[in-house]
Amino acid sequence: MTTDNSDLVAFVRARLDEEEDLARAAGGDAWRCPAESPGEIHDRGGAIAFTLRTHGHAYDRHIVRQDPARTLQRIETNRVLLDEYAEVAALDVDRPQRDFASGRAFGLGFVVRQLAAENAGHPDYLVKWLPRFTQ
Repeated sequence: MTTDNSDLVAFVRARLDEEEDLARAAGGDAWRCPAESPGEIHDRGGAIAFTLRTHGHAYDRHIVRQDPARTLQRIETNRVLLDEYAEVAALDVDRPQRDFASGRAFGLGFVVRQLAAENAGHPDYLVKWLPRFTQ
């Protein structure tokens, strides 16, 4: 394990940047599902982003929750966690000390490893980033 975990931080940052680019390319808007138009997903301006008329209302409600605006909010939240981790990443080691800073690093490291694991299929993902479940 690296002593500063900068490669892990860089990997997660890069994946968040890619996802942000995709969300912005999709308009960055909040989507909605108008009650009067079941199966239609509309952007903020009212235009139909796409339709799911053959799949039922649960599909469109789920897709609306995955809109670009919500994705951008989630990315920003993940970046806050990542920035907090970057401050203490050097303390995130396999056998941390029994102090607050080391515990914070270990806990945030677990979260950041979970974020990285969302992209475990990416060619740059390293197995050493698998979340640690025990000490």
